[in-house]
Amino acid sequence: MGFTIGGIREMRSSSRRRARSTEISAVAEYTGLWGWDVVPGARAVRAGSGRTDCSCGAADCSSPGAHPLAFGEELAAGAGWEKAAVAWAETPGAAILLPVGRSFDLLDVPEAAGRNALARLERMGLPLGPVAVTPTGRALFFVAPGAAGQLPDLLYRMGWDDASLDLHPLGPGDHLTAPPSDLGGHGPMRWLRPPSLDTADRPPQARLMVGTLAYACNRSVV
Repeated sequence: MGFTIGGIREMRSSSRRRARSTEISAVAEYTGLWGWDVVPGARAVRAGSGRTDCSCGAADCSSPGAHPLAFGEELAAGAGWEKAAVAWAETPGAAILLPVGRSFDLLDVPEAAGRNALARLERMGLPLGPVAVTPTGRALFFVAPGAAGQLPDLLYRMGWDDASLDLHPLGPGDHLTAPPSDLGGHGPMRWLRPPSLDTADRPPQARLMVGTLAYACNRSVV
């Protein structure tokens, strides 16, 4: 028996419902379980000639699909599934964004260097927080708030201030596109080291891992 038009529409509708349920569940997990604030974000929209537009509607958007929606309702840490469902019903298809600089800052390195550093840090038995990876080849290490401002001094004291390192901090004013959301039309975000009850609300101090990350970044360009 072949597919009918109605059957195809039902399949597409069912797929959309599953995707929406997955997004809502992720939002509820981030706010209710891990204690993070969540912001609905814009999404990338494929246009003609291979162009990527932004769902915010701005023709000159500088970050298509990678910024908060001006009209989206921020969900505070502790919000449950019901509030997440209401918020995402008002912004269907919105990306899940986590404000940086509140519960955590991020250290951004190339994915290959990040994987090498993570393996070394785990062997050393150091406390670690979540680590996300982007579809564009970056690894994002969660660290305690304040790292963005501390990084230049930490690199200086560890002797890495003169090195050309692909190591960048993200802090207040930045946002992380969280799994399973798509990052600017490039593909979904993923967890390299998922959050856990032991690490989500107590990410490590940046000083515990900056030296290892800097070494891994330096080796990746040698």
